Amino acid sequence: MMVLALLFAVLGAVSNATGTAFQRKAAATLPGRSGLRLLLALVRRPAWAIGIAGVTGAAVFQALALVNGPMALVQPLFMLELPFALLIAMPLLHRRPNPAGWWAIAGVVAGLAVLLASAAPHGGRQQAPMTRWIPVLVFTLGAITVAVLLVRSSSSPLFRAAALATGAAIGNALAAALMKSATGRLADAGLPAFLTTWQTYGCALAGIGALMLLENALQAGPLVASQPALTIGDAAVSLALGVLLFGESVRTGWWLLAEAFGAGLILWGVVRLTRVVPRLMDAVR
Repeated sequence: MMVLALLFAVLGAVSNATGTAFQRKAAATLPGRSGLRLLLALVRRPAWAIGIAGVTGAAVFQALALVNGPMALVQPLFMLELPFALLIAMPLLHRRPNPAGWWAIAGVVAGLAVLLASAAPHGGRQQAPMTRWIPVLVFTLGAITVAVLLVRSSSSPLFRAAALATGAAIGNALAAALMKSATGRLADAGLPAFLTTWQTYGCALAGIGALMLLENALQAGPLVASQPALTIGDAAVSLALGVLLFGESVRTGWWLLAEAFGAGLILWGVVRLTRVVPRLMDAVR
């Protein structure tokens, strides 16, 4: 089961990275268009269709990974989307990365390996009682609300982008927790149970809300502010929700030092990648 969770999580990261790269390529060939005109033009582009298929496949792989393994393991693996996006975009856009790009990719992958090997997430269950869901919903929705309110009180692009991305990260983690519970119901009791459980619809709402926050974060300020908050925040909150909601276990004690080292490597790599990816993507304009 754990091997399947690892496999599906990595496939989900690859699929989402593929979808992002191909959607970007399709949109970049249509400068000056927006709204409905852009959408109507995009649907006729094979690259856009591949991108949509990639994003859809990523959602399916994520659901399969969460059914087969702990959330504290699955969600951090989606951090691989960023280096995968760079690796896929390079041949797609006929670009070569500089050495800094390769070092950044190595930092993210090595940091993630150290973090997960040290934490060793395991155990847990598919469902959580409402006595656990209620405080989690209050805390996560409250934190998202605070992030949005803080944005209104600041004019700093860096702060606004980071705050909105933090809200998006919390929303993504909440959506993943709801997805784990909903897909668990699907696996245990079939489609009727999946369609009648509140987590199914909560997952859709949380996912849409997180996407809206992310879009605003990307418009509010530079990627170097939003991406680290999104990447590290999603993994950290997902790990906490896995433990609090589903009873998953991670190592503590002296292992926390190795986990902190891995998290530091990831943060360093993500910050470096945020400087490489925009230049690469802008090359098609």
